Amino acid sequence: MIAPGSLLWKYAGDFRSLTPGASAGLMQLMYPPLGTAVAEHSDFFSDPFGRIYRSVPQIWASIFEPDAEARARGIRDLHSGIKGVERGRRYHALDPETFWWAHATFTWEIFRSVELFHPETLTAGQEEELYAETVEWYERYGMSMKPVPGDYNAFRAKFHRICAEELAPNPAADRALDIALHGRGVSVLPNAPALIGRAASMLAEPGARSDALGCLPEIVRERFGIPWSPLDQIVFSARRQAVLRSWEVVPDRVNRAALQALLRYVGSATREQRYRPAA
Repeated sequence: MIAPGSLLWKYAGDFRSLTPGASAGLMQLMYPPLGTAVAEHSDFFSDPFGRIYRSVPQIWASIFEPDAEARARGIRDLHSGIKGVERGRRYHALDPETFWWAHATFTWEIFRSVELFHPETLTAGQEEELYAETVEWYERYGMSMKPVPGDYNAFRAKFHRICAEELAPNPAADRALDIALHGRGVSVLPNAPALIGRAASMLAEPGARSDALGCLPEIVRERFGIPWSPLDQIVFSARRQAVLRSWEVVPDRVNRAALQALLRYVGSATREQRYRPAA
């Protein structure tokens, strides 16, 4: 059950849960129906981070808030009119497989954050427990459960298969990958003055590239021809070790308060009351 003390509550409420988020976002856009929907039904190309700022605080609220189920169903309902044609095939944002894939990348993100940025290793029993909680999280959307794998091993197999066989280039994914590789002067702070936003971007870009590409599954980097040199791996490994060491001295309450503060700031800068931390 998702509640204080549960594994999902613990790991999603940790600031480190956001570190693989750019990788998760890339894999969402690499799924052709989802990437096409974003390109055709949002201002992604003029405001590539807007979708993240509008969505992530609300999605995380669907874990922690007292009205989490209502939040999740609100997210679902926002997608009811998103449909069109992609490569001659009709798509709809509420297609069960498409909607599940978006959630699957967040499930992957939580597990990846534990794998890379926490000192502990989950036991097989803990993996199944955490996965079951991510399934309970998905149930809050009120979507068909047919696409959802029955256990963690089945989830890993399906996720790998989609990465290896179904993800494909598309304009939205190409644009997101270009940002990950080169930055391209995109502000990382919503509604910040231009000078402040650009300065923050210049400071964030080198580390953001390393995290966004380094957290990706190797099969995705290979299939998309994403450059990743031995030096890139050394830099990413050093960043990973820095996170592991630095978090040893960060009090848990500070860690969690910092995440809440970030979500509160991003939410308030995009949609009113997008995220309201639990009292």
